[in-house]
Formats: sequence, C-alpha cells, structure tokens
Amino acid sequence: MPSLTGNLIQIIAILLAVAAFVATLSLWPKLAGRGWKSWTGRLGAFLVTQVTVLVAMGLVANSYFGFYTTWSDLLGTDGAPGTVVEQQPGKPVAVRGEQKVYSSQGSARERAGVIQQVEIKGASTGISSDAYVYLPPQYFQPGYADRKFPMALVLAGYPGSAEKLISLMEYPASALTAIEAGKLPPTVLVMMRPTVVGNRDTECVDIPNGPQVETYFAEDLPKAVTASYRVSEQPGQRAVIGNSTGGYCALKFALRRPDSYRTAISLSGYYAAPTDVTTGDLFGGNEQLERENDVLWRLRNTPPSPVALLLATSYNEQNYPATQQMVAAFKAPTKLATITLDSGGHNFHTWTREIPPALEWLGKQLTPVQPV
Repeated sequence: MPSLTGNLIQIIAILLAVAAFVATLSLWPKLAGRGWKSWTGRLGAFLVTQVTVLVAMGLVANSYFGFYTTWSDLLGTDGAPGTVVEQQPGKPVAVRGEQKVYSSQGSARERAGVIQQVEIKGASTGISSDAYVYLPPQYFQPGYADRKFPMALVLAGYPGSAEKLISLMEYPASALTAIEAGKLPPTVLVMMRPTVVGNRDTECVDIPNGPQVETYFAEDLPKAVTASYRVSEQPGQRAVIGNSTGGYCALKFALRRPDSYRTAISLSGYYAAPTDVTTGDLFGGNEQLERENDVLWRLRNTPPSPVALLLATSYNEQNYPATQQMVAAFKAPTKLATITLDSGGHNFHTWTREIPPALEWLGKQLTPVQPV
C-alpha cells in the first residue's frame, strides 16, 4: 500500500479528481433529462467529483501538516498501549536506517553529518518510540573522536510527524548552517513526535495509572541516547525544542525536570494541557497534579529554577496574551527570552521563520565542543 504521506498517492488522488471533474463536464449534457435516471446520474457525478476532490485536498494537507503519518494512524488501529521491552545492555537505541544530509560542502559524513532512523526504548517506562537522530559532521571528524556533544530533543506538535521536522521544518539543515556559521556548537538532534503511546495526545504527562510519558522523555531518553552516542551527560548540555504541543512539553520538561534539561524553546507553544477527546483524563481528577503541569502556574508559585527559556509568538498568535503573562511571571535565576513576529500563525511557515534565530539563541546556552 502506498505511503499515506508519499508523493505517489497524492499524484494518483489529484489525477483521479481531475479525471472525475472532466468526466462530469463531458457527461453533464447527456444527463440533462428529467427522468429518475438523469437525476441519479447527475447526483452520482456530483458526489464522485466532490469526494475525489476532497480526498485529494485531504491527502495534500495531511502530507503538509503531518496529521497522520501511517494508515494505522488514520484508521485508529495504533491504539495499543506501550509494551514492556526487555533491554539489552548498552543498546537502548536500535538503528534502523540512515540517510545522507546534503550541503554546499557535499554529503560526506564528516562534511554534512548524517541522519539515523532509530527506535528509542525506555528502560523504566517500557515505552518505545521511533526517532531520527542527526549527527553533525564533527561527530565523524578525527579531532572530535573522544569528545561528547550537546543534545537537543526536537518535538513535533500533535498529531505531527518526526519526518516533517526534517523535510518541512528542516532542522538538520538549519542546524548545519548555524554550526558552519559558528552560531551553534556541534549538536546532536533527536527528532520525535510527542505521541509515543498509540495515537493518544498525552501532553507529555505522567498519567496516573497510565503511561509515564514525561518520565520517558526526561529520564529514559537521555540515558538511552548517552548510552548509544557520544552525548554529554550534563543537564546544562541538553535542550528541548518544540512547536505547539512540543513547545508545551519543552517548557514543562525544563521547569519540572531541570536535572534533565536546562534549556527549552517553545514555538507557538501553549502553557497548560488541554482536556478534550484526544487527551482523555490526563490527571485522574488530581487538581494539584494539573496545576503542577501548568507552566505559568509553576513560574508564579514554585521556586525559580536555573533554566533558560525561549518563547516564540506573534502579535496575532493565540498564545500572545499568555506569553506576556509568562514574561511578567518569571524570576531569576530563570532566564527568559522571546521572539515576537509582526505576523504569523500556528503553522509551519511561521515556525521555519523562528527556527534560525532560536538555534542561534540556543548556541549561547550550550558549551562549545572543542576539538583536540
């Protein structure tokens, strides 16, 4: 079966829609009678045209925004909870494939880096999820052979897809450009969607009597990555970047788990977990737990943490008023910076405008890796 987000199925759907439209125009004069056959023919032609056009538009929009990445996502057959996986010592990250990165310096590993498709297994939570790991070119250069690199966890929104972090938001390409310009130290990117349990929007919460998603990202993932790659164990050398839901998760990890991540970048992120049909009951009626997962409440009511936060918004973004409240609420030693665009919405075009300055800001928070 063709990939749900692939070009082939989109081309087929568009051709079918065009064919249905042309066929309807050609047959319409023949269906102009008043009998039931003519009425049925016109209705059928109209419905077929409408359905094929809507399907084509839906597939193109899904590929662009990454709502559903697989047929099982779309059909809801990926709803099984996470399973406990017995771990093999030293191999919590299983590499499944690899793809080149192309740049003006060529595509060799030591010039452009490489992207690995992996499965990251959580030793304590039993959660496993796919990810893409970008290893910068310095990772393969002899001068850095015994050096450990900073790590940035990059999270998509919900339902989102990790593939769009590469193809549409161009995180590896933007990171490579920033590294070459000296604005970002060589950094390992771990790109994922925050949806790691079936297709449920868990909002990166440790759900009472349910999947421990925050623990997976804050404890299991850093341990797995440092065990498999030359990545620093220091929290100050770890960051989280996310858009929308991923942005909310990023801020929450830094504020709730500063021993795991000391830097967070939120692109159009919100500041409290919603409750709707996609999330279900995240807090089990525990109001205190719900408050503790509200990042604005944390800034106002808990001792400040030595973390650095970057909030990206625009004057017509829905989160703009709450962002101003975040700015008014933070206290030292927490550091907070903002990117405010003159215009922009909750979409990929806006986020790609924010990523380059966000990576440059991130570069000022991480310690550069020095070659031998």
